[in-house]
Amino acid sequence: MKKFNRIAAAILAGAMTVSMAACTDGNGGAAGNGGDAGNAGNGGAAVDGGAVVDGGAAVDGGNGGAATTADGAVVIDVYRRTFNLGAVDDAQVQKVQDAINAYIADKINVQIVLHDIASEYEDKANLAINNKEVDLLWTASWESTIGTNDLFAANSVYDLTDLVAGSKLYSSMDEGQWEATKYDGKIFFVPVYKDNVEGYDFMFRQDLVDQFGWDISSVKKLADLEPMLADAKGLGLKYPYLTQKTPMFYRWYINDFDFFTADSATNFFAVDKKTNEVVDTILTPQYAEFAKLMGKWAQEGYLSEDDLTKTTTDTTTQTQDWAITWWTDIPVNDEADARYNQDVTMTTATDRWAHSTSALGSCYAVAATCTPEEAQACVDFLGLLYTDSTLADMYTFGIEGEDYEYDANHQVTQHSDKYNHSMWESASATVVTPLDNEPANKADLYKDFNGGAKTSPAAGFRFDKSPVEDKYTACANLFEQYGFVLENGGIAPEDVDAYIEEYQNALDEAGYQDVLAEFQSQYDAWKK
Repeated sequence: MKKFNRIAAAILAGAMTVSMAACTDGNGGAAGNGGDAGNAGNGGAAVDGGAVVDGGAAVDGGNGGAATTADGAVVIDVYRRTFNLGAVDDAQVQKVQDAINAYIADKINVQIVLHDIASEYEDKANLAINNKEVDLLWTASWESTIGTNDLFAANSVYDLTDLVAGSKLYSSMDEGQWEATKYDGKIFFVPVYKDNVEGYDFMFRQDLVDQFGWDISSVKKLADLEPMLADAKGLGLKYPYLTQKTPMFYRWYINDFDFFTADSATNFFAVDKKTNEVVDTILTPQYAEFAKLMGKWAQEGYLSEDDLTKTTTDTTTQTQDWAITWWTDIPVNDEADARYNQDVTMTTATDRWAHSTSALGSCYAVAATCTPEEAQACVDFLGLLYTDSTLADMYTFGIEGEDYEYDANHQVTQHSDKYNHSMWESASATVVTPLDNEPANKADLYKDFNGGAKTSPAAGFRFDKSPVEDKYTACANLFEQYGFVLENGGIAPEDVDAYIEEYQNALDEAGYQDVLAEFQSQYDAWKK
């Protein structure tokens, strides 16, 4: 039997009734066997751990059964994180929940309890998982505590492989998206269809492109930037090339390697995409080439020591102190102009790739504690959310006329400080209506963007570091001393080979060869 921590089901008022013997709380609410009398307000009733609000009722399906409404709809608790607001307005969330439930009532046999959480989301969602209070939750590969790796390792997520097969949800996105999300060859997570592939661009200040007449279409590799960097240095710019204090090997070289740890601090493990074998990237010609080029640029004044010492800031790109930097490719690169408060332009540096973490930057999971009925209800809800624009807009933007408006072009203007979400953490880019400052053909741009990507041979592989976790951590701890320095121009070109040798020796002393062997063993087993 599922335990509820919030009394809210938002069923259509008067659409269902519950007959029960109950004790009444001070607000007129009632709690039956196992119900929460203290929370059953507004005239609603909680029965056996079920939830109710505004006269609607949810009744537990029995010991171990799914919570259902009186007319049989399965009730699911949905946990999502609020990024755009500092605090949640519970009353407005309630309105959105009620509107959603009214809209989906005649479409799917599901009703939702919406938990919108602004602060301490990871801790609260994790507690809800442990207390069996959540059915469907938002997460991401980069989240702490409840990240995709954490949930899978803890056996906290439901195997959706059979449930999504042939479903409306599965058909809502390319098969490659699903393949890239798999753990052990199975589907446990549902990606939010957005820019779910990874690629990188060179980014230039447009005013400098115009001033010098740079032909940025001729730039195919890092070394091609050198004449432009010389121009920028001649202007006296502080940062001709700005790394944004970022180690860039595992970004610039993704055409060659799948850095499946998704962590720059362990970019010394990767799959060589040509040989499909796990390799030590530190000893590859590409790593030495890159480190020597960065060392050369530092000597020539193209790369500032401020990146090496991490004294550049997150707003340096908003100044006119730089000429060229990097950008993560997205379907609408023009968004960068607003972010950096100036006109910038990009040219492609790498291909776009689908790999093991690219599709999991925003996704949903179904709790392993769900009953089969609840899991099916979660899949049904997501299937409608990902294909129905009205529901997607409601779930993302809130109540039309209160939280947002449609303009003359039927694009969205958000104006609410009560309910405010973004497409990337809500629903598919193909159905969420574009904002008024976005291209009207945004859905097509995302389809073209993802559809034009290549798939890594290692897509779907997940490394279990638990057999060598201490050694893995010890190796990662060496990165700042060696890897970051090499990748940000801290070593003169003539000294790079010796420093790489020193780096490798330090890694080996930390147990690197054992970790590498474990990587190779797991990857070879996965390929079979």
